[in-house]
Amino acid sequence: MNNKKIWLSLAQMGGQEQRFIQQAFDDNYVVPLGPNVNGFEEDLEKYLGQNIHVVALSSGTAALHLALVQLGVEAGDEVICQSFTFAASANPIAYLGAKPVFVDSEADTWNMSPHFLRQAIEHRISKTGKSPKAIIPVHLYGMPAKMDEILSISKEYNIPILEDAAEAIGASYKGRRCGTLGEFACLSFNGNKMITTSGGGALVCKTEEVAQRTMFFATQARDNAPHYQHSHIGYNYRLSNVCAGIGRGQMLVLDNHVARRREINNLYREFLKDVPGLSFHTNPNEDFKSNYWLTCIVIDPAIAGFTREDVRLKMDSENIESRPLWKPMHLQPVFKDAPFYGDNTAEKLFNDGLCLPSGPGLTDGDIERVASVILGLVKDSEL
Repeated sequence: MNNKKIWLSLAQMGGQEQRFIQQAFDDNYVVPLGPNVNGFEEDLEKYLGQNIHVVALSSGTAALHLALVQLGVEAGDEVICQSFTFAASANPIAYLGAKPVFVDSEADTWNMSPHFLRQAIEHRISKTGKSPKAIIPVHLYGMPAKMDEILSISKEYNIPILEDAAEAIGASYKGRRCGTLGEFACLSFNGNKMITTSGGGALVCKTEEVAQRTMFFATQARDNAPHYQHSHIGYNYRLSNVCAGIGRGQMLVLDNHVARRREINNLYREFLKDVPGLSFHTNPNEDFKSNYWLTCIVIDPAIAGFTREDVRLKMDSENIESRPLWKPMHLQPVFKDAPFYGDNTAEKLFNDGLCLPSGPGLTDGDIERVASVILGLVKDSEL
């Protein structure tokens, strides 16, 4: 029996990272500024296109926080957020004393439902007398949201979009990179993402002026004076030059990582194509091009004869890491009092969905081993 651990999504080095890191040490740039930070930001700007500006930060959460600060979100304000997501999408709203308003997903992309987004905006205006300050759609698991509809609603009600593209670098919507569609966008380079800087993230800005403002807030909001003077509350959110060196090396293999994760997704589809009651998170049409950061499946137990949890526990017994889909934010204890608009699509996905191992370092044999666990459950259910 093969007992090698198969992890959900490990970082995969490309071989050039140490060259950039060594240069940081050679030049004594082991600080939150320096050539690697500048170079990494330029690499990201070139990759994303659309004449945008990128500020490298300590995390994707920090990026969301600084965007909300610059959108004028204050205590008592409301911010609309996709419910089906990781907690980091919603936590920065609470940092500012604001209140999240959660919107359910639609079944095609699993992302923010335009229908319930509109319903949420109209109801919050009627209830509070003012519009929410921002809308945070998430490109979940690398799948683009229905951005045309969301942007149209945003424009109609004059509410800016803060795009959570933490899981979506390398994905695109109608030919445009995810992370370039909103007023702001956050990226994440956590250890399990498409590329990593160990920890880290970035804020994508529309103009150089806004990028400079972001850097101001990210470096403790120090005024332009010979002494330390502060007229605004600032934060220690800049990415280190050492970590940015990892990012520079990772950018050289980003396209390879995206291609491999898509290959892995195709392999799973081939291995599991005949499993009854199993469906995949899938691009709705040619406008959507997921990076398939994680390959995700949904199990209908009435048809399959086993549950999502049966699969997860069997994987665990075989030394394979898998993970339930995100528990929606409106079901989280910390946000139990937040308004929610939807029909529980996200809740159904959470109950029946599972993330499969998808890291670019996995071999075809690893993927076959994962798939064989599910195929084994199919055989057992037929006995």
